[in-house]
Amino acid sequence: MTARTGSAKAGRGTRAGTGDGRDPGARVVGRRPGAEGPRAAPRGVGRGVVFAVLGLGLGLAGLLAVALGSVSLPLDEVARILAHAVPGLGTAVTPDWPSSHEAIILSLRLPRVLLAATVGAALAVAGGAFQGLFRNPMADPYVIGVSSGAALGAALAFTAHPSVTLLGLGGVPLAAFAGAIGTAFVVYGLSRVGRSVPIGNLLLSGVAVGALLSALVSLVVVLGRKHLDEIVYWLMGSLAGRGWTHLAAALPYLALGGATLLLLGRDLNALLLGEEEAAHLGIPVERTKKIILAAGSLLTAAAVATCGVVGFVGLIVPHIVRLLVGPDNRVLLPVSALAGSLLLIVADLVARVAVRPGELPVGVVTAIIGGPFFLYLLRRSRSGVL
Repeated sequence: MTARTGSAKAGRGTRAGTGDGRDPGARVVGRRPGAEGPRAAPRGVGRGVVFAVLGLGLGLAGLLAVALGSVSLPLDEVARILAHAVPGLGTAVTPDWPSSHEAIILSLRLPRVLLAATVGAALAVAGGAFQGLFRNPMADPYVIGVSSGAALGAALAFTAHPSVTLLGLGGVPLAAFAGAIGTAFVVYGLSRVGRSVPIGNLLLSGVAVGALLSALVSLVVVLGRKHLDEIVYWLMGSLAGRGWTHLAAALPYLALGGATLLLLGRDLNALLLGEEEAAHLGIPVERTKKIILAAGSLLTAAAVATCGVVGFVGLIVPHIVRLLVGPDNRVLLPVSALAGSLLLIVADLVARVAVRPGELPVGVVTAIIGGPFFLYLLRRSRSGVL
């Protein structure tokens, strides 16, 4: 590129704030007003209200999820048990409840609710990041076939019964995590053209690899019929039997992937303008795409390895949040994390109380919610609204 051409393009893509201290991701000089990228939602009260409502709803849903189940407990007793377990507050609460109630809350329900919140946030953040990366509101965390890789790893583990354990986890979650991460590497390798990774190649490779792995999962199911129920139930997604061990094992990966994507909100905003425009704004496009892909795949792999394939959370949550707060990923991603936590806590609560004394797979509940919404997205896409 000649110096003259580079100068002209730099003039069109110069960031506002390059010399005056303003946010360099907020506006692009030389564009007409309203065309500078992601439009900001109304500041102040609008976003503050959304955060407040989601935070309040998350706390209330968490309290109800801990209280309700096959044995329902009074809300005031649940609150006192939780307060008694907090260091520094325990001496202020008199433990006048049965020890069995404390065991139910602290050993069974609380870790499950916290895991639901963490996994819901992870899937929602990964979905929002992938929708920004692919510039497609119908993208979700499983778009590059990570869930199919995890499913194949889990199916093989069910049939092979590996005795290996790590960090207190058995062979199934470990195999699922390895399958998911391995699939992400394969898709990335197949999508590369020289040193770049075109978005179209990434999507097509993900669809093709996902279809192939799904076929292999079906083959494993057919050959290992005596494990059919276990495999199918895992594929539907469930938080049953999950405890502190699962939360502790998944949390580092979920925290690392989530924090990475939250820090890349401004870069995702630039990518919404297109890769060429983002490069003019000084964004290292290829490196940023790799980081987003790796962090999103890490979130998805840890979530799927922990509780199976839970669909639609990463699809519907970012889209609804985008309608509420706008497309600015610096706000969209953290709000999606809150909304994803709320959705999965509520879905898991419904799964536990809908068919007592048994329970539904949480993936069934999210699919019932997400299926109609996905059809709604399709209809809007056909009418050109998206």
